[in-house]
Amino acid sequence: MDRLSSTTILPDTFQGTRDDFSMQMWMIWGQMKAPLIVPLLRLAVVVCLTMSLMLFIERVYMGIVILLVKLFGRKPERRYKWEPIKDDVELGNSAYPVVLVQIPMYNEREVYQLSIGAACGLSWPSDRIIIQVLDDSTDPTIKDMVVLECQRWASKGINIKYEIRDNRNGYKAGALKEGMKHSYIKHCDYVVIFDADFQPEPDFLWRTIPFLLHNPQLALVQARWKFVNSDECLMTRMQEMSLDYHFTVEQEVGSSTYAFFGFNGTAGVWRIAALNEAGGWKDRTTVEDMDLAVRASLKGWKFLYLGNLKVKNELPSTLKAYRYQQHRWSCGPANLFRKMVIEIIKNKKVSTWKKVHVIYSFFVVRKIVAHIVTFIFYCVVLPATVLVPEVEVPKWGAVYIPSIITLLNAVGTPRSLHLLVFWILFENVMSLHRTKATFIGLLEAGRVNEWIVTEKLGDALKAKAAAVKAPRKPRSRFGERLHVLELIVGAYLFFCGCYDVEFGKNHYFIYLYAQAIAFFIVGFGYVGTIIPNS
Repeated sequence: MDRLSSTTILPDTFQGTRDDFSMQMWMIWGQMKAPLIVPLLRLAVVVCLTMSLMLFIERVYMGIVILLVKLFGRKPERRYKWEPIKDDVELGNSAYPVVLVQIPMYNEREVYQLSIGAACGLSWPSDRIIIQVLDDSTDPTIKDMVVLECQRWASKGINIKYEIRDNRNGYKAGALKEGMKHSYIKHCDYVVIFDADFQPEPDFLWRTIPFLLHNPQLALVQARWKFVNSDECLMTRMQEMSLDYHFTVEQEVGSSTYAFFGFNGTAGVWRIAALNEAGGWKDRTTVEDMDLAVRASLKGWKFLYLGNLKVKNELPSTLKAYRYQQHRWSCGPANLFRKMVIEIIKNKKVSTWKKVHVIYSFFVVRKIVAHIVTFIFYCVVLPATVLVPEVEVPKWGAVYIPSIITLLNAVGTPRSLHLLVFWILFENVMSLHRTKATFIGLLEAGRVNEWIVTEKLGDALKAKAAAVKAPRKPRSRFGERLHVLELIVGAYLFFCGCYDVEFGKNHYFIYLYAQAIAFFIVGFGYVGTIIPNS
């Protein structure tokens, strides 16, 4: 009987212990809140609002510039001399500059034929073009396949060179640098770079080379990307929205104002003299393309962006590939800023305004602040104000500014306006990785030089699979891999949402629940890559 009594009392004992622990934690929270938490949170709100204003002003400025560009018709042909290259009876093909086309690749089983075929299909006098395949593949089977493809085109009279090296030092930058050392390069005037999944149209050179030929101050002509698999799933649609803004607004504004923007690493034509003057390719960061662009700009060279010239390519369609790509794209610029900021300040060849543009607009606001404020403010600080009602965020900072920034960002892809809410949630989740990568780059931490080639699946193979109506094998499974950081942030947001419903003012609970679900979806390894796009 005594034993029975003890078992009936035991749950009450646990309940009492739990209540005591909760009360102690609540008392500790109350004691810390006023002297420590509230001042720190208020400071965080001020810092985040300042960063939001910086981003807001930058977005509005770019919106005004792009509007003026459209209104006044400042097309590239009106700003720079362009006329077709004319045949010369006496000089013959010697009137045409020699163009080198570089295709760096690494184990590109699915797309090597597409890129090599597109490059070999470029229209240009056959004795004035060299196709250079820079193969860093480690898979012997794939290397043999690439060799056979090069031999096949060589048998058709194409001047194609297959180049390999003994190591992968420097990754893509190392391969491009090694490719420029061959003796036949000294005869080349311009170099075109296409990543392994890029498929230029045959007239690409006819539309780009004349700008460089007739404007000796130009170092780079950059084309726009066109995504062949943007409709594959929701995740690729979200990527399309972000990248379309980059090309429609950021690149166009940079080209139209200071004749400077970040080289996209592919689908661009460089003047070899400018490339050499800038110091050639360097592998000190994971954004060798941006590194080269900044150094060339500091030498006084100008860049031109052609928004009406599009080159087909592929978006990452798995979360794993996309995360690796975003880590490289976020970590690299931050690390490059750390390495070059003093050099930019001390530069004597460019104007003060251009240096301000490069440091403040290009690096600080777009490459650092944009990532940090998205995660810290909307996923950490704003939810924390629910738990600390003494700290309030003004409506203009919590609602109006982010709404305007979001709408300005959506102008690049009007067809996806109905997906705006999904885009916001997706971008906030990805901002966690971008923020982490940004700090890794600024601090030069462990993964600062991590380079993992983005997986490419090949549009041709997908089309072939669709033709035979083969069942699609999911590339992502629920619970395949847990992402701890996403789960922690998701739990935090969910707790803040519950607290807002129970004790708060019900200001943000809908957003907090929706954002928490987005973090949980990614955290549990189930992403919309297998959900067909509607």
